[in-house]
Amino acid sequence: MTRILVLGANGQLARNTVPVLLRHEQVALTLYLRRAARLANPDPARVRIVEGDVLDRAALEAAMQGQDVVYANLAGDMAAQARNIIAAMQAVGLKRLIFVSSMGIYGEVPGERYRGVLDPYRDSAALIEASDLDYTILRPGWFTRDTRVSYQITQKAEPFRGHDVSLASLSDLIVKLALTPGLEVRRSLGVSAA
Repeated sequence: MTRILVLGANGQLARNTVPVLLRHEQVALTLYLRRAARLANPDPARVRIVEGDVLDRAALEAAMQGQDVVYANLAGDMAAQARNIIAAMQAVGLKRLIFVSSMGIYGEVPGERYRGVLDPYRDSAALIEASDLDYTILRPGWFTRDTRVSYQITQKAEPFRGHDVSLASLSDLIVKLALTPGLEVRRSLGVSAA
């Protein structure tokens, strides 16, 4: 059984990814969000819903106990959230982190200037990259509702290709990363439609 903690479980991408994860019988999920009443439990035998804030270190550490993977898609004070995630993972001995950021954090999108709105994403990615975690940072383009799974990946030092990416594609990639030990570890991946 692979136990995955989903931080920001009520986010658009997480809500799309949870059913894809649950297609795999060897997956058990802990859905972590600030207001648990917003989610219905899709599979009480394999899903636990926990109300908590990522900035609450004690609650976060408690939720991380016994987990194999942390998958985070967050908004807000992302640097503070990243610091807390890193510290909590280190405290409980958890290594694997999949962290959703944004395209453009390295100024890698051709024809686009870096904008200050990306600072929280850039700052959180820098903290994660400086950690000893087995992280994969995802830098997706704008989300679309296209149901096809078709995407391309660029590495950190490469120019971002394309612009948009489907939720279905991102969910597919997140599931592969969560269920394939060692895949794209300590990498920052740009993700766009193929």
